[in-house]
Amino acid sequence: MIEIRSLEGVGWEPLAAAFNGAFADYVVPMALSPEILAAMQRRRGYAASASFGAYDGDRLVGFVLTCLDGDRAYNSGTGTLPAYRRTGLARQLVDAVIAHVRGSARSYTLEVIETNAPAAALYRSAGFVEARRLQVWTLPRREYGADAPAVGDPAIAAPTAGVPVIAAPDLDAIAADADAALPWQNSLASIRRASEPYVALGDERGAAIVFPASADLPLLCVRRRDRRHGHGARLLAAAAEAAAAAPRALRTMVDDADAGIAAFLAASGATRLVRQLELVRALS
Repeated sequence: MIEIRSLEGVGWEPLAAAFNGAFADYVVPMALSPEILAAMQRRRGYAASASFGAYDGDRLVGFVLTCLDGDRAYNSGTGTLPAYRRTGLARQLVDAVIAHVRGSARSYTLEVIETNAPAAALYRSAGFVEARRLQVWTLPRREYGADAPAVGDPAIAAPTAGVPVIAAPDLDAIAADADAALPWQNSLASIRRASEPYVALGDERGAAIVFPASADLPLLCVRRRDRRHGHGARLLAAAAEAAAAAPRALRTMVDDADAGIAAFLAASGATRLVRQLELVRALS
């Protein structure tokens, strides 16, 4: 018999085993070590008390990982092992989480890949509505040789691709030049929660925030009057160089409605991996 219960007290090793089993055949397959999964979830604001798992005996066969930020909640991963799909288990997990966070959160946000019709239908049936669409882009790798920065080095101080490192970045000032609201996983709150070090590159014209160890690029903004002068391209190249030793290529997420940033990324040689739906359910 399947039992739904809180994930409070559950370690990252069993969570990673379940996560990797659930996403092995995903549109974008994922295989994360317990350490990498922990870093990703902590950055997003993981709350074990608001996360639920489905257990078949002692085996974790499904889960909903929930993150909290004030009166907002975020789904940072829903998955079930292949043998347990199409049984209504995912809906039971989502309902359990919603019932738990309803008293403290005013909204619950999640993202689902546009082509994953069964998942989108599940969430819509649970009361979620589309708020916007997001695009995930990746930049092809380049070879930087022995000069590539060390992975996770918090003390990268030399200019990267000719772009200086900002020693004490003002994240609010950098994000003020963004043309669209940042998605949850790239928000300033998420950047500040991160346990892994990030690097800020740029100057008063614009800046990029990159996590060298994971090759995540949550923020790249150029001041409006300084656009179309190549500064964005230099920031992108610098971010890619800073993350050159990461296990994957540089990756970023942007608002689908922002045609300018999509055109910029395409012109820079980046490739769009997927489009995601951002779905939100109001809880009050």
